[in-house]
Amino acid sequence: MSAEPMQAEHKTSHDAALVARRVGVAYGARPILQSVDLALAEGRWTSIVGPNGAGKSTLLKVLAGLLAPASGQVLLLGRELRAWGRRERALALAWLGQNEATADDLRVYDVAMLGRLPHQRWMQPASAADHAAVEQALRATQAWDWRDRPLAQLSGGERQRVLLARVLAVQARVLLMDEPLANLDPPHQADWLALVRNEVARGCTVVSVLHEVGMALAADELVVMRAGQVVHHGGCADERTHRAVEQVFDRRVAVHSLAGQWVALPC
Repeated sequence: MSAEPMQAEHKTSHDAALVARRVGVAYGARPILQSVDLALAEGRWTSIVGPNGAGKSTLLKVLAGLLAPASGQVLLLGRELRAWGRRERALALAWLGQNEATADDLRVYDVAMLGRLPHQRWMQPASAADHAAVEQALRATQAWDWRDRPLAQLSGGERQRVLLARVLAVQARVLLMDEPLANLDPPHQADWLALVRNEVARGCTVVSVLHEVGMALAADELVVMRAGQVVHHGGCADERTHRAVEQVFDRRVAVHSLAGQWVALPC
């Protein structure tokens, strides 16, 4: 069953952490993002959902400055992204991508310390603040007990928790995460949710791309995408948001309230 036509709800805010204005991306002659307008509020958790090929990861890479759009512009904390210096941007925005490769011989502690590089001058040793931030991040992801182990000795889920610790160690104002729940079992997915909530509570802005629609519905706001366009942006408790989710997935899922939480169940 095909989805019903929908009108995108575009939010604007003078307090937006990230703004996309008429952003377009194409691979050859194939459009991936089509004139995307989006404003993501500061100090909130926004999740991006949609069917495969909707352009979710591409949009996140554009917002992170990892992919230059063919048209349009991106603003980070009120300033055009292109105007930020690399180190300055790395201090303000931290990124966790899909299937990130890291040298297997690196220790867990050293991987997490990579998150502190934007805080350090060239050849400067790690400071007490750097070590404190790394310990805090590793403890938050329950990776502290194996801080001296090389990555080669870790499972996929354990690696993901170390990479998350690296992102947290940056202590950036904006966190962008593409499929951060990959390889995590349900208890550690719940731990990730608690971590995100803690980051938002301290004023951080979190933007995540998630395939787990039920987990995405725990966010503050949801961006729903289809065919390279934002078709809806609204609160996760909003019935219009639920309808948008159901429509982009061709009504093969339905959003319900269960034990005080929103869940997406297959139809």
